Amino acid sequence: MKTLNRHDFPGPQYPTRIIQFGEGNFLRAFIDWQIDLLNEHTDLNAGIEIIRPIDSAFPPSLSVQDGLYTTVIRGLNEQGEAISDARLIRSVNREINVYQDYETYLKLAHNPDIRFVFSNTTEAGISYRAGDKFTDAPAASYPAKLTRLLFERFNHFDGAADKGWVIIPCELIDYNGTALQELVLRYAQEWALPAAFINWLNEANTFCSTLVDRIVTGYPRDEAAAIEQDLGYKDAFIATAEHFYLFVIQGPQWLAKELRLDQLPLNVSIVDDIRPYKARKVAILNGAHTALVPVAYLAGLNTVGEAMSDGDICNFVEKTIAEEIIPVLDLPREELLSFAEAVTSRFRNPYIQHQLLSISLNGMSKFRTRILPQLLAAQQVTGKLPPRLTFALAALIAFYQGERSSESYPLQDEQHWLVRYQQLWTRLHDRQIDEQQLVQEVLSDSAHWELDLTQVPGLVAKVAENLQQIRSLGMRAALAKI
Repeated sequence: MKTLNRHDFPGPQYPTRIIQFGEGNFLRAFIDWQIDLLNEHTDLNAGIEIIRPIDSAFPPSLSVQDGLYTTVIRGLNEQGEAISDARLIRSVNREINVYQDYETYLKLAHNPDIRFVFSNTTEAGISYRAGDKFTDAPAASYPAKLTRLLFERFNHFDGAADKGWVIIPCELIDYNGTALQELVLRYAQEWALPAAFINWLNEANTFCSTLVDRIVTGYPRDEAAAIEQDLGYKDAFIATAEHFYLFVIQGPQWLAKELRLDQLPLNVSIVDDIRPYKARKVAILNGAHTALVPVAYLAGLNTVGEAMSDGDICNFVEKTIAEEIIPVLDLPREELLSFAEAVTSRFRNPYIQHQLLSISLNGMSKFRTRILPQLLAAQQVTGKLPPRLTFALAALIAFYQGERSSESYPLQDEQHWLVRYQQLWTRLHDRQIDEQQLVQEVLSDSAHWELDLTQVPGLVAKVAENLQQIRSLGMRAALAKI
Protein backbone atom coordinates (compact mmCIF):
# COMPACT_ATOMS: atom_id res chain seq x y z
CA MET A 1 0.00 0.00 0.00
CA LYS A 2 1.47 3.36 -1.05
CA THR A 3 1.82 6.37 1.23
CA LEU A 4 0.05 9.55 0.14
CA ASN A 5 2.03 11.79 -2.21
CA ARG A 6 1.16 13.99 -5.16
CA HIS A 7 2.93 11.80 -7.73
CA ASP A 8 1.00 8.62 -6.99
CA PHE A 9 -2.23 10.43 -6.09
CA PRO A 10 -2.46 13.30 -8.57
CA GLY A 11 -5.11 15.98 -8.33
CA PRO A 12 -5.60 19.75 -8.20
CA GLN A 13 -3.02 22.01 -6.56
CA TYR A 14 -3.72 25.62 -5.69
CA PRO A 15 -1.53 28.75 -5.66
CA THR A 16 -0.53 29.87 -2.18
CA ARG A 17 -2.90 32.53 -0.90
CA ILE A 18 -3.05 31.54 2.79
CA ILE A 19 -0.46 31.37 5.57
CA GLN A 20 -1.37 29.19 8.53
CA PHE A 21 0.44 29.23 11.85
CA GLY A 22 -0.11 25.80 13.40
CA GLU A 23 0.05 22.30 11.97
CA GLY A 24 -2.17 20.58 14.53
CA ASN A 25 -5.24 18.43 14.09
CA PHE A 26 -7.73 21.17 14.86
CA LEU A 27 -6.76 23.53 12.05
CA ARG A 28 -6.39 20.65 9.61
CA ALA A 29 -9.87 19.29 10.35
CA PHE A 30 -11.48 22.72 10.67
CA ILE A 31 -9.93 25.56 8.63
CA ASP A 32 -8.13 23.46 5.99
CA TRP A 33 -11.19 21.23 5.58
CA GLN A 34 -13.37 24.28 4.91
CA ILE A 35 -10.84 25.80 2.51
CA ASP A 36 -10.72 22.50 0.65
CA LEU A 37 -14.49 22.54 0.20
CA LEU A 38 -14.35 26.13 -1.02
CA ASN A 39 -11.55 25.29 -3.45
CA GLU A 40 -13.55 22.41 -4.90
CA HIS A 41 -16.89 24.16 -5.21
CA THR A 42 -15.93 27.83 -5.84
CA ASP A 43 -13.22 29.87 -7.53
CA LEU A 44 -11.41 30.62 -4.23
CA ASN A 45 -8.30 28.87 -5.64
CA ALA A 46 -6.31 29.20 -2.41
CA GLY A 47 -3.40 26.99 -1.37
CA ILE A 48 -2.06 26.97 2.18
CA GLU A 49 1.50 27.21 3.49
CA ILE A 50 1.67 25.91 7.06
CA ILE A 51 4.16 27.39 9.53
CA ARG A 52 5.10 25.22 12.49
CA PRO A 53 5.22 27.87 15.23
CA ILE A 54 7.38 25.96 17.74
CA ASP A 55 10.80 24.31 17.45
CA SER A 56 9.77 20.67 17.36
CA ALA A 57 10.37 17.71 15.07
CA PHE A 58 7.31 15.80 16.25
CA PRO A 59 5.02 15.07 14.62
CA PRO A 60 6.93 14.84 11.33
CA SER A 61 6.40 17.54 8.74
CA LEU A 62 3.28 17.29 6.59
CA SER A 63 5.61 17.91 3.66
CA VAL A 64 6.64 14.22 3.74
CA GLN A 65 3.22 13.58 2.16
CA ASP A 66 3.43 16.68 -0.09
CA GLY A 67 0.84 18.36 2.13
CA LEU A 68 -1.78 15.68 1.50
CA TYR A 69 -3.80 14.09 4.30
CA THR A 70 -7.27 12.76 5.02
CA THR A 71 -10.04 14.07 7.23
CA VAL A 72 -12.63 11.60 8.48
CA ILE A 73 -15.79 13.44 9.56
CA ARG A 74 -18.06 11.28 11.73
CA GLY A 75 -21.26 11.80 13.65
CA LEU A 76 -24.99 12.29 13.29
CA ASN A 77 -26.12 14.34 10.31
CA GLU A 78 -29.11 16.68 10.20
CA GLN A 79 -31.43 13.67 9.74
CA GLY A 80 -30.00 11.92 12.81
CA GLU A 81 -28.19 9.33 10.69
CA ALA A 82 -24.68 8.15 11.61
CA ILE A 83 -22.30 9.12 8.82
CA SER A 84 -18.56 8.78 8.21
CA ASP A 85 -17.13 10.86 5.37
CA ALA A 86 -13.47 10.63 4.32
CA ARG A 87 -12.03 13.56 2.39
CA LEU A 88 -8.55 13.82 0.85
CA ILE A 89 -7.38 17.37 1.61
CA ARG A 90 -5.40 18.82 -1.30
CA SER A 91 -5.29 22.49 -0.30
CA VAL A 92 -2.11 22.38 1.81
CA ASN A 93 0.99 22.90 -0.33
CA ARG A 94 3.73 22.38 2.23
CA GLU A 95 4.84 22.89 5.81
CA ILE A 96 7.71 25.26 6.66
CA ASN A 97 9.75 24.95 9.84
CA VAL A 98 10.50 28.56 10.67
CA TYR A 99 13.38 27.49 12.93
CA GLN A 100 15.14 25.56 10.16
CA ASP A 101 14.24 27.68 7.14
CA TYR A 102 13.79 31.26 8.28
CA GLU A 103 14.59 32.84 4.91
CA THR A 104 11.86 30.80 3.19
CA TYR A 105 9.49 31.94 5.89
CA LEU A 106 10.30 35.62 5.32
CA LYS A 107 9.96 35.23 1.55
CA LEU A 108 6.31 34.31 2.02
CA ALA A 109 5.78 38.01 2.63
CA HIS A 110 6.97 38.70 -0.93
CA ASN A 111 4.15 36.67 -2.49
CA PRO A 112 1.64 39.23 -3.82
CA ASP A 113 -1.20 36.66 -3.87
CA ILE A 114 -1.23 35.90 -0.15
CA ARG A 115 -4.34 37.38 1.42
CA PHE A 116 -5.24 35.45 4.58
CA VAL A 117 -3.47 34.41 7.78
CA PHE A 118 -5.06 31.79 10.04
CA SER A 119 -3.63 30.52 13.31
CA ASN A 120 -4.10 28.21 16.24
CA THR A 121 -1.04 28.35 18.46
CA THR A 122 -2.97 27.24 21.59
CA GLU A 123 -4.43 29.63 24.14
CA ALA A 124 -0.88 30.49 25.30
CA GLY A 125 0.18 31.38 21.77
CA ILE A 126 -1.28 34.87 21.73
CA SER A 127 0.86 36.26 24.51
CA TYR A 128 3.73 38.65 25.07
CA ARG A 129 7.25 37.33 25.55
CA ALA A 130 9.76 39.75 26.98
CA GLY A 131 13.05 39.57 25.14
CA ASP A 132 11.69 38.86 21.66
CA LYS A 133 13.78 40.98 19.29
CA PHE A 134 13.39 42.09 15.69
CA THR A 135 16.72 40.44 14.84
CA ASP A 136 15.72 37.02 16.22
CA ALA A 137 15.57 34.38 13.52
CA PRO A 138 12.87 33.65 14.58
CA ALA A 139 11.43 35.35 17.64
CA ALA A 140 9.89 32.92 20.14
CA SER A 141 6.29 34.16 20.35
CA TYR A 142 3.73 33.92 17.59
CA PRO A 143 2.78 37.65 17.72
CA ALA A 144 6.46 38.59 17.36
CA LYS A 145 6.93 36.20 14.42
CA LEU A 146 3.85 37.69 12.75
CA THR A 147 5.07 41.26 13.36
CA ARG A 148 8.38 40.49 11.65
CA LEU A 149 6.60 38.89 8.68
CA LEU A 150 4.22 41.85 8.33
CA PHE A 151 7.16 44.27 8.38
CA GLU A 152 8.86 42.24 5.67
CA ARG A 153 5.72 42.59 3.53
CA PHE A 154 5.42 46.30 4.26
CA ASN A 155 8.97 46.89 3.07
CA HIS A 156 8.79 44.62 0.04
CA PHE A 157 5.67 46.30 -1.31
CA ASP A 158 6.61 49.83 -0.17
CA GLY A 159 3.62 50.04 2.16
CA ALA A 160 1.06 49.36 -0.58
CA ALA A 161 -2.45 49.66 0.86
CA ASP A 162 -3.71 46.69 -1.17
CA LYS A 163 -1.06 44.29 0.16
CA GLY A 164 -2.39 44.02 3.71
CA TRP A 165 -3.70 40.75 5.09
CA VAL A 166 -6.90 39.48 6.65
CA ILE A 167 -5.69 37.92 9.91
CA ILE A 168 -8.06 35.38 11.47
CA PRO A 169 -6.80 33.72 14.68
CA CYS A 170 -8.60 30.65 16.03
CA GLU A 171 -7.02 30.46 19.49
CA LEU A 172 -9.52 29.91 22.29
CA ILE A 173 -9.31 33.27 24.03
CA ASP A 174 -11.84 36.09 24.15
CA TYR A 175 -11.56 38.54 21.25
CA ASN A 176 -8.47 36.78 19.92
CA GLY A 177 -8.15 39.12 16.94
CA THR A 178 -8.08 42.22 19.11
CA ALA A 179 -5.56 40.60 21.48
CA LEU A 180 -3.30 39.62 18.58
CA GLN A 181 -3.46 43.07 16.99
CA GLU A 182 -2.55 44.74 20.30
CA LEU A 183 0.51 42.51 20.68
CA VAL A 184 1.66 43.09 17.09
CA LEU A 185 1.42 46.84 17.70
CA ARG A 186 3.28 46.44 21.00
CA TYR A 187 6.19 44.68 19.30
CA ALA A 188 6.22 47.25 16.48
CA GLN A 189 6.52 50.05 19.03
CA GLU A 190 9.09 48.22 21.20
CA TRP A 191 11.21 47.55 18.13
CA ALA A 192 10.94 51.22 17.13
CA LEU A 193 9.60 50.35 13.70
CA PRO A 194 8.57 53.30 11.51
CA ALA A 195 5.34 55.16 12.15
CA ALA A 196 4.40 54.50 8.52
CA PHE A 197 4.49 50.76 9.25
CA ILE A 198 2.24 51.18 12.29
CA ASN A 199 -0.22 53.17 10.17
CA TRP A 200 -0.11 50.44 7.50
CA LEU A 201 -0.73 47.80 10.18
CA ASN A 202 -3.87 49.56 11.32
CA GLU A 203 -5.21 50.68 7.95
CA ALA A 204 -4.23 47.99 5.42
CA ASN A 205 -4.71 44.89 7.59
CA THR A 206 -7.88 43.45 9.09
CA PHE A 207 -7.67 41.57 12.39
CA CYS A 208 -10.78 39.45 13.04
CA SER A 209 -11.85 37.86 16.32
CA THR A 210 -13.45 34.42 16.07
CA LEU A 211 -15.47 31.74 17.77
CA VAL A 212 -14.60 28.22 16.62
CA ASP A 213 -16.50 25.06 17.47
CA ARG A 214 -15.80 21.50 16.40
CA ILE A 215 -14.68 18.46 18.37
CA VAL A 216 -11.55 17.19 16.62
CA THR A 217 -10.54 13.78 17.93
CA GLY A 218 -7.31 13.70 15.94
CA TYR A 219 -5.35 10.72 14.73
CA PRO A 220 -7.42 7.52 15.17
CA ARG A 221 -4.62 5.36 16.51
CA ASP A 222 -6.76 2.29 17.25
CA GLU A 223 -8.59 2.48 13.91
CA ALA A 224 -5.88 3.77 11.59
CA ALA A 225 -5.06 0.43 9.93
CA ALA A 226 -8.71 -0.30 9.15
CA ILE A 227 -9.28 3.23 7.82
CA GLU A 228 -6.19 3.00 5.62
CA GLN A 229 -7.43 -0.32 4.26
CA ASP A 230 -10.71 1.34 3.26
CA LEU A 231 -8.90 4.35 1.77
CA GLY A 232 -6.38 2.28 -0.18
CA TYR A 233 -3.32 4.23 0.95
CA LYS A 234 -1.20 4.89 4.04
CA ASP A 235 -1.68 8.24 5.74
CA ALA A 236 0.20 9.16 8.91
CA PHE A 237 -1.80 12.38 9.26
CA ILE A 238 -5.44 11.22 9.30
CA ALA A 239 -7.52 13.67 11.34
CA THR A 240 -10.93 12.64 12.67
CA ALA A 241 -13.61 15.11 13.75
CA GLU A 242 -17.30 15.33 14.49
CA HIS A 243 -19.85 16.22 11.81
CA PHE A 244 -20.86 19.52 13.45
CA TYR A 245 -18.77 22.65 12.99
CA LEU A 246 -19.33 26.37 13.54
CA PHE A 247 -17.12 29.31 12.59
CA VAL A 248 -18.15 32.82 13.70
CA ILE A 249 -15.93 35.66 12.48
CA GLN A 250 -16.19 39.19 13.82
CA GLY A 251 -15.29 41.20 10.75
CA PRO A 252 -16.48 43.24 7.76
CA GLN A 253 -19.25 41.87 5.60
CA TRP A 254 -17.08 42.00 2.45
CA LEU A 255 -15.13 39.11 3.94
CA ALA A 256 -17.94 36.70 3.04
CA LYS A 257 -17.41 37.45 -0.64
CA GLU A 258 -13.61 37.25 -0.40
CA LEU A 259 -13.92 33.79 1.14
CA ARG A 260 -16.50 32.88 -1.52
CA LEU A 261 -19.12 32.13 1.10
CA ASP A 262 -21.62 33.68 -1.31
CA GLN A 263 -20.86 30.80 -3.70
CA LEU A 264 -20.84 27.98 -1.13
CA PRO A 265 -22.71 28.64 2.12
CA LEU A 266 -20.87 26.93 4.97
CA ASN A 267 -21.69 27.12 8.67
CA VAL A 268 -19.69 30.36 8.82
CA SER A 269 -21.16 33.63 10.07
CA ILE A 270 -19.60 37.07 9.56
CA VAL A 271 -20.89 39.22 12.43
CA ASP A 272 -20.33 42.60 14.06
CA ASP A 273 -19.78 41.13 17.52
CA ILE A 274 -19.08 37.53 18.55
CA ARG A 275 -20.19 38.14 22.15
CA PRO A 276 -23.79 36.81 21.85
CA TYR A 277 -22.53 33.75 19.94
CA LYS A 278 -20.01 32.99 22.64
CA ALA A 279 -22.75 33.43 25.25
CA ARG A 280 -24.90 30.98 23.27
CA LYS A 281 -22.12 28.38 23.11
CA VAL A 282 -21.16 28.74 26.77
CA ALA A 283 -24.75 28.63 27.99
CA ILE A 284 -26.20 25.92 25.74
CA LEU A 285 -23.30 23.62 24.84
CA ASN A 286 -21.01 24.04 27.82
CA GLY A 287 -23.85 24.74 30.25
CA ALA A 288 -25.76 21.63 29.26
CA HIS A 289 -22.58 19.56 29.65
CA THR A 290 -21.98 20.96 33.12
CA ALA A 291 -25.60 20.44 34.24
CA LEU A 292 -25.62 16.94 32.80
CA VAL A 293 -22.46 15.56 34.42
CA PRO A 294 -23.36 15.24 38.13
CA VAL A 295 -26.96 14.22 37.40
CA ALA A 296 -26.04 11.52 34.88
CA TYR A 297 -23.03 10.21 36.77
CA LEU A 298 -24.88 9.85 40.06
CA ALA A 299 -27.67 8.13 38.11
CA GLY A 300 -25.15 5.40 37.25
CA LEU A 301 -24.03 6.47 33.76
CA ASN A 302 -20.48 7.04 32.55
CA THR A 303 -20.53 8.79 29.17
CA VAL A 304 -22.44 11.59 27.48
CA GLY A 305 -23.71 9.12 24.87
CA GLU A 306 -25.13 6.82 27.55
CA ALA A 307 -26.78 9.80 29.20
CA MET A 308 -28.49 10.90 25.99
CA SER A 309 -29.74 7.36 25.40
CA ASP A 310 -31.36 7.38 28.85
CA GLY A 311 -34.90 8.76 28.70
CA ASP A 312 -34.86 10.44 32.11
CA ILE A 313 -31.51 12.16 31.65
CA CYS A 314 -32.16 13.15 28.03
CA ASN A 315 -35.48 14.71 29.06
CA PHE A 316 -33.71 16.63 31.83
CA VAL A 317 -31.09 18.01 29.43
CA GLU A 318 -33.52 18.98 26.67
CA LYS A 319 -35.98 20.70 29.03
CA THR A 320 -33.14 22.51 30.82
CA ILE A 321 -31.99 23.98 27.52
CA ALA A 322 -35.43 24.75 26.09
CA GLU A 323 -37.18 26.07 29.18
CA GLU A 324 -34.45 27.54 31.37
CA ILE A 325 -31.44 28.52 29.24
CA ILE A 326 -32.78 29.67 25.86
CA PRO A 327 -35.43 32.07 27.27
CA VAL A 328 -32.77 34.27 28.91
CA LEU A 329 -30.32 34.47 25.96
CA ASP A 330 -30.11 37.48 23.67
CA LEU A 331 -30.34 35.98 20.17
CA PRO A 332 -33.31 35.14 17.94
CA ARG A 333 -35.19 32.17 19.37
CA GLU A 334 -35.06 30.22 16.11
CA GLU A 335 -31.28 30.51 16.00
CA LEU A 336 -31.05 29.32 19.59
CA LEU A 337 -33.38 26.37 19.00
CA SER A 338 -31.43 25.32 15.91
CA PHE A 339 -28.15 25.48 17.82
CA ALA A 340 -29.67 23.54 20.72
CA GLU A 341 -30.84 20.81 18.37
CA ALA A 342 -27.31 20.57 16.96
CA VAL A 343 -25.89 20.36 20.51
CA THR A 344 -28.09 17.45 21.57
CA SER A 345 -27.25 15.69 18.29
CA ARG A 346 -23.55 16.14 19.07
CA PHE A 347 -24.08 14.68 22.51
CA ARG A 348 -25.49 11.56 20.83
CA ASN A 349 -22.52 11.14 18.46
CA PRO A 350 -21.77 7.38 18.52
CA TYR A 351 -18.16 7.97 17.42
CA ILE A 352 -17.22 9.99 20.50
CA GLN A 353 -17.04 8.34 23.93
CA HIS A 354 -16.98 11.43 26.15
CA GLN A 355 -16.41 10.36 29.75
CA LEU A 356 -18.48 12.24 32.30
CA LEU A 357 -15.66 12.22 34.84
CA SER A 358 -13.34 13.92 32.36
CA ILE A 359 -15.89 16.70 31.82
CA SER A 360 -16.23 17.09 35.60
CA LEU A 361 -12.81 18.77 35.83
CA ASN A 362 -13.10 22.10 37.71
CA GLY A 363 -16.86 21.69 37.99
CA MET A 364 -17.25 24.48 40.54
CA SER A 365 -15.76 27.12 38.25
CA LYS A 366 -17.64 25.73 35.27
CA PHE A 367 -20.95 26.05 37.11
CA ARG A 368 -20.17 29.66 38.01
CA THR A 369 -19.35 30.69 34.41
CA ARG A 370 -21.66 28.42 32.42
CA ILE A 371 -24.86 27.99 34.44
CA LEU A 372 -25.07 30.53 37.24
CA PRO A 373 -25.70 33.52 34.90
CA GLN A 374 -28.75 31.77 33.42
CA LEU A 375 -30.01 30.66 36.84
CA LEU A 376 -29.82 34.22 38.17
CA ALA A 377 -31.28 35.76 34.99
CA ALA A 378 -34.24 33.39 35.06
CA GLN A 379 -34.87 34.18 38.73
CA GLN A 380 -34.74 37.92 38.07
CA VAL A 381 -37.03 37.75 35.02
CA THR A 382 -39.67 35.39 36.44
CA GLY A 383 -39.27 35.88 40.17
CA LYS A 384 -38.87 32.09 40.49
CA LEU A 385 -35.89 29.77 40.66
CA PRO A 386 -35.49 27.68 37.48
CA PRO A 387 -36.12 24.16 38.85
CA ARG A 388 -33.67 22.16 36.72
CA LEU A 389 -30.72 24.54 36.99
CA THR A 390 -31.34 24.71 40.74
CA PHE A 391 -31.45 20.91 40.84
CA ALA A 392 -28.18 20.80 38.87
CA LEU A 393 -26.55 22.89 41.60
CA ALA A 394 -27.73 20.44 44.26
CA ALA A 395 -26.48 17.55 42.10
CA LEU A 396 -23.08 19.25 41.80
CA ILE A 397 -22.81 19.55 45.58
CA ALA A 398 -23.82 15.89 45.92
CA PHE A 399 -21.22 14.95 43.30
CA TYR A 400 -18.47 16.45 45.48
CA GLN A 401 -19.14 13.84 48.11
CA GLY A 402 -17.01 11.69 45.77
CA GLU A 403 -19.04 8.51 46.21
CA ARG A 404 -21.40 6.55 43.96
CA SER A 405 -23.06 3.31 45.11
CA SER A 406 -20.62 3.13 48.05
CA GLU A 407 -17.61 3.38 45.71
CA SER A 408 -15.37 6.42 45.57
CA TYR A 409 -14.33 8.22 42.38
CA PRO A 410 -11.69 10.90 41.75
CA LEU A 411 -12.62 14.56 42.11
CA GLN A 412 -10.69 17.09 40.02
CA ASP A 413 -10.88 20.69 41.12
CA GLU A 414 -8.97 23.42 42.93
CA GLN A 415 -7.45 22.18 46.17
CA HIS A 416 -9.48 24.75 48.08
CA TRP A 417 -12.73 23.07 47.06
CA LEU A 418 -11.48 19.51 47.51
CA VAL A 419 -10.43 20.23 51.08
CA ARG A 420 -13.56 22.22 51.89
CA TYR A 421 -15.95 19.59 50.56
CA GLN A 422 -14.14 16.82 52.41
CA GLN A 423 -14.57 18.77 55.63
CA LEU A 424 -18.21 19.61 54.95
CA TRP A 425 -19.24 16.07 54.04
CA THR A 426 -17.39 14.67 57.06
CA ARG A 427 -19.26 17.09 59.32
CA LEU A 428 -22.56 16.13 57.67
CA HIS A 429 -21.92 12.41 58.16
CA ASP A 430 -21.00 13.11 61.78
CA ARG A 431 -24.28 15.05 62.11
CA GLN A 432 -22.51 18.24 63.08
CA ILE A 433 -24.39 20.01 60.27
CA ASP A 434 -27.41 19.23 58.10
CA GLU A 435 -27.94 19.62 54.34
CA GLN A 436 -29.13 23.21 54.63
CA GLN A 437 -26.06 24.23 56.61
CA LEU A 438 -23.80 22.48 54.12
CA VAL A 439 -25.46 24.31 51.24
CA GLN A 440 -25.27 27.58 53.16
CA GLU A 441 -21.49 27.13 53.54
CA VAL A 442 -20.99 26.43 49.82
CA LEU A 443 -23.21 29.23 48.53
CA SER A 444 -21.83 31.86 50.90
CA ASP A 445 -18.37 31.71 49.28
CA SER A 446 -18.61 35.08 47.56
CA ALA A 447 -14.92 34.95 46.57
CA HIS A 448 -15.78 32.01 44.31
CA TRP A 449 -19.29 32.90 43.15
CA GLU A 450 -18.48 36.64 42.89
CA LEU A 451 -21.54 37.32 45.05
CA ASP A 452 -23.15 35.85 48.14
CA LEU A 453 -25.60 33.33 46.73
CA THR A 454 -27.28 32.94 50.10
CA GLN A 455 -28.90 36.31 49.38
CA VAL A 456 -30.74 34.96 46.31
CA PRO A 457 -34.33 34.48 47.55
CA GLY A 458 -35.14 30.85 48.30
CA LEU A 459 -31.95 29.42 46.74
CA VAL A 460 -30.42 27.88 49.87
CA ALA A 461 -33.70 26.25 50.90
CA LYS A 462 -34.44 24.80 47.47
CA VAL A 463 -30.92 23.49 46.85
CA ALA A 464 -30.92 21.94 50.33
CA GLU A 465 -34.30 20.30 49.67
CA ASN A 466 -33.02 18.85 46.37
CA LEU A 467 -29.81 17.68 48.02
CA GLN A 468 -31.73 15.96 50.79
CA GLN A 469 -33.91 14.15 48.23
CA ILE A 470 -30.89 13.06 46.19
CA ARG A 471 -29.34 11.58 49.32
CA SER A 472 -32.46 9.92 50.67
CA LEU A 473 -34.20 8.81 47.46
CA GLY A 474 -31.35 8.45 45.00
CA MET A 475 -30.66 10.56 41.92
CA ARG A 476 -33.34 9.11 39.65
CA ALA A 477 -36.17 9.37 42.15
CA ALA A 478 -35.13 12.90 43.12
CA LEU A 479 -34.93 13.87 39.45
CA ALA A 480 -38.44 12.54 38.85
CA LYS A 481 -39.81 15.03 41.40
CA ILE A 482 -38.83 18.04 39.28
